[in-house]
Amino acid sequence: MASLRQRKGGKGSKETVLETPSQRFNPPLEHPEKPSDGVWTWKNVLWVAIGWIVAISLGLLCCIYVATLHENDLWFSNIKWVTFECSRQDVHDLATRQPDMNIRKRGLSRLRSYSGISHDLSDEGLSGERGHLRASEREKDSQKRSGPSDPPPWRTTAVMATGLVSAVVTGLAHAWCVYSIHENLLWFSHLHEVEREISFRTECGLYYSYYKQMLRAPSFQQGLSELISDNTTESKRTINLLQRMNIHQEVFLAVLYRVLPIQAYLEPVYFYIYTVFSLQAVYVIALFIIGWLLSGSWLAGVLSGVWYILNRVDTTRVEFTISLRENWSLPFFALQVAAITCYLRPHLNTIQQKVVVWLMFLATFLFCLTWQFNQFILLIQALVVFSLDAVDLISTEQVTCLYLVQVSGLLSVWLLQFCNSMILGSLVLSFIVAALFVKHFQKGLKSGGLAARLGKLLLHTFLVLTLTFTINYLAKRALQLRSDEHIFKFIKSKFGLGPTRDFDASLYLCEEAFGLLPLNTFERLAETLLAYPYLVTVAVLLALLMMVALANLCESAAGGQLLPKGVCEERPTCIRSDVAYNLLHTVFFGLLALSTMRMKYLWTGHMCVFASYGVCGKELWSLFLNMIRCNTKMKLRLIRYMVPLVILGFLYYKFWPKLMAEVSELREFYDPDTVELMTWISSKTPKKAVFAGSMQLLAGIKLCTGRVLTNHPHYEDQALRERTRQVYQIYARRSPEEVHAILREAGADYVVMEDSICYERRHRRGCRLRDLLDLANGHIMDGPGENPPDLVPASHPRFCESIKTDDPVCTSLFTRVFQNKTFHVYKLKKSKKRPKAVEDKTQ
Repeated sequence: MASLRQRKGGKGSKETVLETPSQRFNPPLEHPEKPSDGVWTWKNVLWVAIGWIVAISLGLLCCIYVATLHENDLWFSNIKWVTFECSRQDVHDLATRQPDMNIRKRGLSRLRSYSGISHDLSDEGLSGERGHLRASEREKDSQKRSGPSDPPPWRTTAVMATGLVSAVVTGLAHAWCVYSIHENLLWFSHLHEVEREISFRTECGLYYSYYKQMLRAPSFQQGLSELISDNTTESKRTINLLQRMNIHQEVFLAVLYRVLPIQAYLEPVYFYIYTVFSLQAVYVIALFIIGWLLSGSWLAGVLSGVWYILNRVDTTRVEFTISLRENWSLPFFALQVAAITCYLRPHLNTIQQKVVVWLMFLATFLFCLTWQFNQFILLIQALVVFSLDAVDLISTEQVTCLYLVQVSGLLSVWLLQFCNSMILGSLVLSFIVAALFVKHFQKGLKSGGLAARLGKLLLHTFLVLTLTFTINYLAKRALQLRSDEHIFKFIKSKFGLGPTRDFDASLYLCEEAFGLLPLNTFERLAETLLAYPYLVTVAVLLALLMMVALANLCESAAGGQLLPKGVCEERPTCIRSDVAYNLLHTVFFGLLALSTMRMKYLWTGHMCVFASYGVCGKELWSLFLNMIRCNTKMKLRLIRYMVPLVILGFLYYKFWPKLMAEVSELREFYDPDTVELMTWISSKTPKKAVFAGSMQLLAGIKLCTGRVLTNHPHYEDQALRERTRQVYQIYARRSPEEVHAILREAGADYVVMEDSICYERRHRRGCRLRDLLDLANGHIMDGPGENPPDLVPASHPRFCESIKTDDPVCTSLFTRVFQNKTFHVYKLKKSKKRPKAVEDKTQ
């Protein structure tokens, strides 16, 4: 097992054991503790970022100030064209003819406007008094727009600027935290290149290898051509990596690094990890904005950001899995949720709606482009939209727009991924097509009595789901699509709906990350005071949502005129559309996280946002103050500001020392066995040699040595999954002849055996890799314990054990060429007729 140990002179003595079988962490290297040459430190980046923030903030403040003066002097937003359009020359002529135009205070006197421009569209206003706006109308409109107690523009500008600066500072604080933890745990700046590459574990190394490959290509065109026609990732096959995998971000970063004049100052690996850590800052900023939009207070954004940082164990794992696809995509997903929240807010004008819709599309497109599991996340989001539409909480136009944004994003990615059939066969596309089709043809869905309305709603849901599965089944049959088959096998097996011995499904089911969410997660979340306001907020708003949904159904049943969406002031019970969306969003993704622990990272970030909304929003506190009969505007404002400040003070007092201790803890990454293996492969084997072994190790071999692989961790291909199962027979009870034939069929020249897999103890019996292979092959498992009655004893010993005994059969087919404490490498001999002595012995 690998371990992290303290550096010499570091604080503490605790040793951490990592669950990566092929990596080891040993005592520190003797290196001077200073950054390597040619590397920007995070401190430099932070100061440059702060400088840019200050400069941009000052510029924005100046722009807002000038725009406010222009608006307040002319009331420009209320000037409208009436009878004709005026060209620029006409405006110039009018301005030169009327130099004595007066600008007076609103509501006190008439404002003389240009000829042909009037706020009053009546015939009287257009004849005689054309160009005049009545003071009484101006006064009423002004009071309606701003209100008698609204703060002055300078105060609104100051609050906006303070909130934006706080959002950026909070995001940078999180980025600095994860960078510092990554650097201090691994001592990344002092590692050699091969050690840095080894630290990209499992599939992270595979993705980073394509970034490295693009940088080493003689030209961008040749690098792109090598990715489109790749024959090194899977032996004896040529695949289009841009179609198979979501690696457009690696291509983009490689091109950007080659174009920008930073090669002399920043190493490629630092450019890569700084980009990922910067995206984490964007993620926190997006969460900040969502909390601000929901509650109306930027204190909610600060609180959500602080909660996200303090609950880092449950909100992110970026410091250990830098190039994992979710670390690229989740920031864009949070931006998309922020855009949806803004889109569902009331009182948006046409231009604002168009801007927000384009932002939604851009965020959806980038989210789908950077993660292969985007379709399942968007399916849950589509179910949220479907639920809101069913109870009349959003309009038909909004429903259609949200659906079309998802479809447009997916189809755009489909084009960029060279018409990837997995996207066309996705459930979310089938669901959206079915929902829009049934909604268009099922007339009178929202009419009739309450019982009739409920019956129609159930029928509508049944039709949509039935049509969804029908379309999806036909699409997969037409496209011959089996890429995502393992995911549905996993879901069926997890809930007892399918066979439990399937090898692909068992690989997921036996991993702790794909099990149920542990109860100690809630203990950690409660320790930071996150769980309590979150649960209260969700419980209260769910009850309110059900009341509002029932009221909407009853109003439509009574034939009453529904109030415009988002208008809550005129209803005794109401819930805003943006709040309702985020409520169902957190509930749906919470259920997903409870069922699968790895999916908690989709939930915990939004959990921070929704808890901060409950603390800083008006709705819950107004309800509470109404219950105790002391609801006044002053008390509401006081409690909305005091409670989050008290919580922030408590979190600072209790967790700031712990956070600083965690950030400053010095450890070191050192893995001599893997370094020795990679060095031997690079120097002692041909560049076109093909290696077989575990998926996790082979990803590192490709990154560090560039050798050809038989299989790899990107599991979204049926043929690759079958080959992986065949290659893993090296850990099963199979004869040497069978294993040799399997490896030769895959094109392997060398096979790497790992003791940590052959003698695995990390998983319980029945979940060890050798047990999964025995079950799939129908053999009795090792060790004491029960076995299913249909299993039979194997006729051969376990291959990974027998090959070490120098058995004549094994030595005639395999030659050991490398060995250390962790790895054993064997070279495959060409097939030939077995010696007569061996044949007699086997008989």
